[in-house]
This record gives sequence, C-alpha cells and structure tokens, in this order.
Amino acid sequence: MKDYGLATKSVRAGYTPKNGEPIALPIIQSTTYKYESSDAMGALFDLAADGYFYTRLANPTNDAVAAKIAAMEGGVAGVLTSSGQAANLFAILNLCSAGDHVVASTAIYGGTFNLFNVTLRRFGIDFTFVTPDCDDATLEGAFTEKTKAVFGETLSNPSLNVFDIERFAAAAHRHGVPLIVDNTFPTPVNCRPFSFGADIVTHSTTKYMDGHATQVGGVIVDSGNFDWTQNDKFPGLTTPDESYHGVTYVEQFGKAAFITKCVAQLMRDLGSIPSPHNAFLLNLGLETLPLRMKKHCENAQAVAEYLQGSDKVSWVSYPGLPGDPEYAKAQKYMPNGTSGVISFGVRGGRAAATKFMDALRLCNIVTHVADCRTCVLHPASTTHRQLTDEQLEECGVKPDLIRLSVGLEDLEDILDDLAQALTAATA
Repeated sequence: MKDYGLATKSVRAGYTPKNGEPIALPIIQSTTYKYESSDAMGALFDLAADGYFYTRLANPTNDAVAAKIAAMEGGVAGVLTSSGQAANLFAILNLCSAGDHVVASTAIYGGTFNLFNVTLRRFGIDFTFVTPDCDDATLEGAFTEKTKAVFGETLSNPSLNVFDIERFAAAAHRHGVPLIVDNTFPTPVNCRPFSFGADIVTHSTTKYMDGHATQVGGVIVDSGNFDWTQNDKFPGLTTPDESYHGVTYVEQFGKAAFITKCVAQLMRDLGSIPSPHNAFLLNLGLETLPLRMKKHCENAQAVAEYLQGSDKVSWVSYPGLPGDPEYAKAQKYMPNGTSGVISFGVRGGRAAATKFMDALRLCNIVTHVADCRTCVLHPASTTHRQLTDEQLEECGVKPDLIRLSVGLEDLEDILDDLAQALTAATA
C-alpha cells in the first residue's frame, strides 16, 4: 500500500476489495478451506505457497486486520492473538527457550509482570527487572550471555511511566538483542516505537484499538529491522526447523521471518488465535481510532487539569501535565498526547477513595480501561483488596489511587460527575 497517512491506513489498510466485492471486510467464519488436490494443500503445509488450510494458524479476516495494524505501526508483518497476554507470551516464546534470559522494565502491567516473573520462570526463562529510570551501570549489568530480548511498555499501566525507547533500544542493540515494546495505551496514533529503535511491538487490542469493550484480543508486529543473523542467539530463526520440514525462516521469509515462525510454530502448537468475528469487531474500532484518540486525550487533559486544581485531590499523575515527572519524555515520544488514562489520589486515603467510587453516577466502576465510556477503578478496594496499606505501597499502588480512564462523553458531564463524587467523598 502507498505510504498514506495514519488515518487513511486505519480505514483502508489490510483489505482492498476487487470489482464487485464487499466494501466492508468480510467475516470468513470457517475453520477450514477446500483444495482441488493433495499437492495443492501439501504446498501450504510445506510453507511453499500462500493460502489457508486451518484457522488455528491463519484466517483471511484475521490476516487483513493484522496487516492493517502492521501498516499503522510501520512494520512489515503482524499476527493477531486471542489476548494481549497471549501477544506478550508469544513475543517472548518466539525468541526464548529454557535457560534463556530477558531484561524487562518494572513499570509494566501487573498481569505481564506475573506472566514473566512467575509463569515463564516455571518454563525456565529467567528475567531481570530494572526500573525505567535506572542508571547506566544497572542497565548494563542486567544483561547476561543468555539475554535474548529487552521488554518495556511505552506508557505503563497504571503507573503511567513513559518508557525511554531510544535508551533501551540502544542498550538492547549493543548486546545483539531486540527491543520488544507494548504500545497498548498510546496506540500507533500517539507513539510509533519503530521510529525510535524498537524492533517488535505488541498490543492488547482489547483497549483503545477496539475502544468499545466488544472483543478481547492482541497483536504482534515486527518492524523487519532487526538482523537475526548478526550472532548465534536466535537458532530458531536462523537454523532449520525440523518440526516444519527443515525450513530456515530467515532464509525463506526474510523480513517476515519472525511473524512466520510465530504462526508456524506457536499458533500451530498453542493455538491462541482470535475468532474471525472478533477480528471484524476490532477492525471497526480501528477505522475510528485516530478520531477517538484525539478526543480521549483532549478530555483527559482537561480532566487532569481540573483534578490538579482541586483541593479534594491529593495528587495527580498524567504525563500531559507540565511539571509531571514524565512530561519531558512524553513530549519527546508522544507529543500529540499520551492516552485517556489518569491516576490520582483522593484526600482522606483508602476510605475516601471508596466513598468517591460509590458516589459516581456517570462513570462506570469496571476492571476495563481505554473504553469509549469513562471507567474508574480503585485497586485497593477491588483488585488489590487483600493487601494492607503497607503492602500496597510496596507494590507501587497507593491506598488512595484511582485509575480513571476518560471516555468520549461531553467533558462537562464527566467533570460534573467527578465534582459531585469528590464532594461526597470528602464531606
């Protein structure tokens, strides 16, 4: 596709109807596909021909949506997964085996941290976690001879740390490994990690890309820029795969090697594929993503400024606020806005935060985030309710922390609801 602008790609990339074909991306809701001969199907199993034979590996609807997201990110290829967790899992497993090692930022989504620190350790993959603002000696000391990747989030959930992509990409490349970045919160509308040196991008498409809380999904996109042959760290890509007729992915698929291996090996064996109907719903969200992200950021900026000026609020974290510790990095990596997510504290601590939540009328109390509706969560009374205030502080969640995901409603209505709830909470 011609190098159109991002808004054009969000509407048109991935699927171009031919004469007489539907203008909307069709849902190919089929598990399997018919061929006229065994040889024709055999060529697909040998990866010697393009086509489809079983939706667990690939599906035309899914592939069209993955291609759209790859175009939006500026990558060469992508693959949809059944969740954001599956996307991060596959991105790591596509490079690492038992005995290998990954350097990861501490400022990542709690579910991803648990995936790395608990589940993948059980698989024999080791992790060293570093704070995103660690000094150079700490960062360099985190690497080992077994390191295969570096991982971070462009904008962390819920702490809203802005990841210094260029710094971590340079460190990864000095050690001959790729940088994997989860770009869920900013989306490619607000941040393009490949332009700052990242090699692989993941997303939970459940969030802003969908934007309507209708499907759970994920995606992996490869920039095509990393040279897998520069060292002997990635035999899975540079030596024959005996489980797939001895194919060597780099030799046969070039810049598409990483994604092809992910599909041929991991989708084949683990099967975390989304349904074509979910991909169709995701595509509808993508078509309006640039418009929605602009409005999310506009509303969130105004809400953050309001909260910052309220005597009923003890603190506000939003990278779009001048004076916020993340402001300078946000201006570098996300100059047009970060996301609609704000973290703040209610004066009076945990008890006041609970009262605030209970007093809301418009905003939805949900575990979801990055939706067209304004959503709120008080971790201390919900997801982290088993922890004491001291334990909450230890894991980086303040007892009074409210995660506010500002939606697309009229700004005045959002502000009115927050104002009356803050009054009720601090009365």
